[in-house]
Amino acid sequence: MMRAFVFPGQGAQTIGMGKALAESYPASKAVFDEVNEALGENLSGMIWDGDIADLTLTQNAQPALMATSIAALRALEAEGVLVTDAAFVAGHSLGEYSALTAVGALSLADTARLLRIRGAAMQKAVPVGIGAMAALLGLDFATAKEVAEEAAQGQICQAANDNDPSQVVVSGNKEAVERAIEIAKARGAKRAILLPVSAPFHCALMEPAAQIMAQALADVTINAPSVALVSNVRAEATTSPSEIRDLLVAQVTGSVRWRESVEYMAGQGVTEVWEIGAGKALAGMIRRINKDVVCRAVGTPEDVLAAVESTK
Repeated sequence: MMRAFVFPGQGAQTIGMGKALAESYPASKAVFDEVNEALGENLSGMIWDGDIADLTLTQNAQPALMATSIAALRALEAEGVLVTDAAFVAGHSLGEYSALTAVGALSLADTARLLRIRGAAMQKAVPVGIGAMAALLGLDFATAKEVAEEAAQGQICQAANDNDPSQVVVSGNKEAVERAIEIAKARGAKRAILLPVSAPFHCALMEPAAQIMAQALADVTINAPSVALVSNVRAEATTSPSEIRDLLVAQVTGSVRWRESVEYMAGQGVTEVWEIGAGKALAGMIRRINKDVVCRAVGTPEDVLAAVESTK
């Protein structure tokens, strides 16, 4: 059975995530301790006992979700399942950073600091109220792309996340995104709804954040990953450090090609995907993309033991 490990993005955060892992596995607790030290603050305290409004702020959610994913991975490793047992890794948006940390391309401390910079830069790129994102449900990617182009009318409106065959997220100027919602409904979308996000991610409005990330990434060592990364921007595998650096910059304004990424992995022979970290959103998407791929969410000590047992 060929397996891939995938890592969730923003929206999966919950108060208390990863706490049971840290209490059960010293290696998992060490992840949160190292992230706290890298950021110079008690992020784990916010994750486990804080306010969801604070945790949901982009600059907090991004390193918090990464830490939870790596804590789950360390628990798996403690039970004898290694990331190198996977054929590929991939992550949804910020999850790509978790994936790269998992396979040794980025250090944990560097990733925590990069995600703090990324979250703050994405938040600052567009003043609150200027941008928006909306989920278009029941339209394929080609139709959703046409809807976004028609809605732009001189503003920015782009297909930002190609999540699965029936869910595409558009991003851009608020007025343009609101037009896209009406056009999508007229084109037969089952639902078209504004998302509760703080900025219009993965569109051209994020260019200021892309420039900041280009500078931040230039100062960071990127190693060859121990397992090939299937990147959001290209939806194909790479192990080149210089390519990975460029892709992480391009990812800020580029589309998350998740449906194509899953199809690529399945086409390469992947039959099982483990979602490492908080929530089960990616597992749900993957089932809608390819019902033959077995999905497993690994985010608690119980999940870890069940996943390990499944390999025996």
